[in-house]
Amino acid sequence: MSFISAFIYAHPHSVSLPAFRSTSSSSPLRYRSCSSPSSCKLDLHLIPSALCFSGLSGNMDCGAGSSLYPLHRCKTIHLVRHAQGIHNVEGDKNYKAYLNPDFFDAHLTPLGWQQVDNLRKHVHASGLIKRIDLVIASPLLRTLQTAVGVFGGEDYVDRTDALPLMVANAGNSNRPAISSLNCPPIVAVELCREHLGVHPCDKRRSISEYEFAFPAVDFSLIDSNEDTSWKADVRETKEELAQRGFEFMNWLLTRKEKEIAVVTHSGFLFHTLNTYFGNDCHPVVKKEICKHFANCELRSMVIVDRSMTGSHASTTNYPGNMPSGRDLPSDVADEKNEQR
Repeated sequence: MSFISAFIYAHPHSVSLPAFRSTSSSSPLRYRSCSSPSSCKLDLHLIPSALCFSGLSGNMDCGAGSSLYPLHRCKTIHLVRHAQGIHNVEGDKNYKAYLNPDFFDAHLTPLGWQQVDNLRKHVHASGLIKRIDLVIASPLLRTLQTAVGVFGGEDYVDRTDALPLMVANAGNSNRPAISSLNCPPIVAVELCREHLGVHPCDKRRSISEYEFAFPAVDFSLIDSNEDTSWKADVRETKEELAQRGFEFMNWLLTRKEKEIAVVTHSGFLFHTLNTYFGNDCHPVVKKEICKHFANCELRSMVIVDRSMTGSHASTTNYPGNMPSGRDLPSDVADEKNEQR
């Protein structure tokens, strides 16, 4: 079967992204580097959303107790690993199977689509779909299929005012077209791709092919039509992958959206989270953050901007003293009265 159905559409969205530049031949998506994780300034903080502001520690000097941050310095991110791909079936049995060229840009299996359907039911039943402002997806077939299947609209009906998120049978999915109505925008971002190089399953197609198959997904943040980041004979190191993930997390802080879903890969998540996050937490919390993701697992976190990487003002703070008048805090007034 063909990769896509014969549809051509205009591009619907535009979102700005900093220009990322390589400092390493094996990791061309990086725009700056650190000699080691410990030498990178940690200007963000990641916390499981269920534990945020859950109460003060009995030991106020305990570094792994509670923390308090201004709300406008925080974002909620929902990290999602893609559903089962054809490469996962054999790769879980034998790691060398990931070298199979037949798994180039692996698509979802029928079981993977069932996993997508179940996660979709969860995000709707929980009300999550109504809160998410933006969905970011790695530009590979399995992540794009997962993103549109979980967070997209209902079955597409031909109309002139809205493009489908996915055309029928995209990537041999045997699925109907998916509508772009009543769902958050979906944007493809290269920084959250899987481990680069050597494994054919992690090599992407041309962006023009994806644009035909996923017409309402925004690919405007990707500079190159062809995959210039993946090398057949050079594998990105774990350290480079983790650094790229850290840079992606910092970029998220510059976004205006407050609640973002990220559909990405197990290796990207595991190395990024284990290298940079949770080290100042209780071991149980560290495990909640960093353990391996199952296929189509969703984990909700709060990311905290501790160094003002983003510059967005609060939408809920209120300055008070309006109208203004004399107003001393009671303890200051008591002190002045005693001095008299």
